[in-house]
This record gives sequence, structure tokens and C-alpha cells, in this order.
Amino acid sequence: MTQSRLFTPVLIAGSLIMIVSFGIRASFGVFQLPVAQEFGWLRSEFSLAIAIQNLAWGFGQPVFSAIAEKFGDRRAIILGALTYAAGLALSAYAVTPGQIQMLEILVGFGIAGTGFGVILAVVGRATADEHRSMALGIATAAGSAGQVVGPPVAAILLGFMNWTGVFTIFACLIIASLALLPLMKVPAPASRAEVEETMGQILNRAFRDPSYILIFVGFFSCGYQLGFITAHFPAFIAEICGPIAPGGLLASIGVTTTTQLGAWSIALIGLANIAGTIYAGKLGATLPRKYLLAGIYAGRTIIAGTFIVLPMTPLTVIVFSITMGSLWLATVPLTSGLIAHIYGLRYMGTLYGIVFFSHQVGSFMGVWLGGKLYDLYGTYTVVWWVGVGIGAFSAIVHLPIRERRAVPVIA
Repeated sequence: MTQSRLFTPVLIAGSLIMIVSFGIRASFGVFQLPVAQEFGWLRSEFSLAIAIQNLAWGFGQPVFSAIAEKFGDRRAIILGALTYAAGLALSAYAVTPGQIQMLEILVGFGIAGTGFGVILAVVGRATADEHRSMALGIATAAGSAGQVVGPPVAAILLGFMNWTGVFTIFACLIIASLALLPLMKVPAPASRAEVEETMGQILNRAFRDPSYILIFVGFFSCGYQLGFITAHFPAFIAEICGPIAPGGLLASIGVTTTTQLGAWSIALIGLANIAGTIYAGKLGATLPRKYLLAGIYAGRTIIAGTFIVLPMTPLTVIVFSITMGSLWLATVPLTSGLIAHIYGLRYMGTLYGIVFFSHQVGSFMGVWLGGKLYDLYGTYTVVWWVGVGIGAFSAIVHLPIRERRAVPVIA
């Protein structure tokens, strides 16, 4: 039976796993310059590795969600963690762009097994209806908490060891997170119709529904914006941002270079998103999710457009990080909650995983285009404006979604 309280052992354990998984994943942009400088690679080489990681995550998400629904959540998480750790450990020994690019496939699949698709589905099934939107918001915010910790930790560790040692430590942390699995026990509450409906039937029903297609299409821009910023924003700031004042507030807390500011900007985005995502989950319990999603995408469009037309200074970086961060992953509890509301809980993980594939295709494009166009033009301006345009497009496509519960029809 679904538990009636908000903070369940499943929510707590799932959130902690998300912190570790997403903390490591969010730190990859910090390795952009050290890896390129060590091997003399073009910016696009490591960017392509991160892009492949994001695309593999997208391919792997529905696969791991289906594994969880067929063989059990904990088995899917174990498989994901082992794959994640193997990808990180082996990447530490990569010496060519091709090697690290191929190994990022393992990392991407590992993130799929320890990330949103599996964890949010478990949390959704373990939480009562009245708390579900808020619980999904908290679990998603845990990913942002990892983002707060991951990049600064990576930057600190890089001060004591090379990037290969940091990758090895991160692999060990992923394995250690499996100690939380005994808490991840939950039955799969569902109506009789949901139990009787097969995965093929629910997929057929979803693919014929224009609302599901609109959700799928709209999630693309979320991935594009997040993928580009996570992978390239630290380097963007390090190269373009105006100098940090020696006697200013940032210098007083130890942030004295734009390289450090780049790492901390990703953490600041994650910090702001903890509050933003939880608040989005709270609003999703009472307001139409499609309008909330449209508002979030419109807000991102305005924030990104304003930032790129202004001169980049430490102040504009901080303001951008806080405002964009408040909307960063706010789409996730609303999108997953919308899918659960329309199609039920039985195959929520698989349905969300398929939608998340669109997110990761966008992420691949944002990361890869960022590196490719930088190498061509020496600037990130074009790829940034593409993100502004598709953000506006996503705001529009969410408006026609029919937010009503679809009743399964069993023959």
C-alpha cells in the first residue's frame, strides 16, 4: 500500500543516491580544460565525449526503467551503479579522444540506472497521491544538491591530483551508494486496470495521444539548455568573464579566478534549483502542470537572452546562475508528475524514460554543438541563441496539452 507520509525511507534513500549520481555527472564540465590541456585535444573532442554520455543516458533511460518494472527496482539500480563505476574507472586510463568517447557510453547508461527514470518511478509508487508531486520535487532537488557539491569537490580534488585520480574516487563513491539499497523497498500500487494493461498497450495508447507527443517534443529544449550549460559554462566564464575584484566578496570567500567562478557557478545553479524544484513540485499539486511548464520555458528564454546581450561580469554570472538555477530542473517533477497523472503509475518509469530520451537528444545537441561551433568560430554565441529559440518553442508546445487522466481500456 502507498505510504501516506511525505518523507518515506524510499524518498530519503533515493534522494541520497541521486545526490551522488548527479553530483558526479554535473562535474564533467570542470574537466573540460584539464583534459584538453593534458592531451592537446580540441575543445570539441571532450565535448563530444560528454555529448555521447548524455545521448547514452537518453537511450539507457527507458531501458533501465523497463528493467526496473520487469525485474525490480533494486536490480536496475545495482546494474546502473556498476556500469557507472566501470565507465568512470576505465575513463581514467583513456589516452585518446575515441577511447574516452566510447567509455562515456558506459557512464551514460550508468546515470540512467541511478537517475531520474528509475528513482522517480520508485518514489512515485511509494508516495500517496496528495504528496506525490512534492515528493517528486524533493527527489529531483536532490539531484541539484549533488550539483552543488559535485563541481566544487571536483575542482578541489583537481588541486591535489590529476583528473584520472578524481575519476577513480568518483567510481568508488558510486559503488558506496549501493549501501542505501535496503531502504528501496516498495510495492507497485496501481488500479486493477493498470495492473491488467500490458506495457505494449500503454505504449500504443501513449504514442497515439497528441499530448504525449507534445510532452516528448517540449522536453528537447530542456536537455539542450542544461547540457550546454553544464558542459560549457565553466569554460565560457573562464574565458569571457570580466576579472574578479581582489577586495570583493568573491575574493573574500576564496573565489579569485574566473576558472573557480565557473565551477562555483554550476554549484550555484544547483543550489538555487533546490528551492525552485521543490516549489515547482508544490505548485504542481494544485495548478495545471502544462501552464507551469510553459512558464518555466518562457522564463528560461528571457533569462538566457538577457544574459547574452549584457557584458559578462562576475555579477551577471551570479545573477544568471541564481535565476536560471531556480528553473533548472523544475521541469522534471512537473513532467514526470504529468505523465503519472495522465497514464497512471504502473509504467510511469518507462513512459517518462521515453520522454527523457528527447531531453537527452537535446542535451547531446547542446553539448556537441557547443564544442563544434566554438572550434569553428571561437565563440559560444550562436549555440547560445539557438537555445534561446528552442526554449521559446517549448513554452508554446506545452499549451495545447490535455491534462486529464486517461482511463485504461482493457479488452
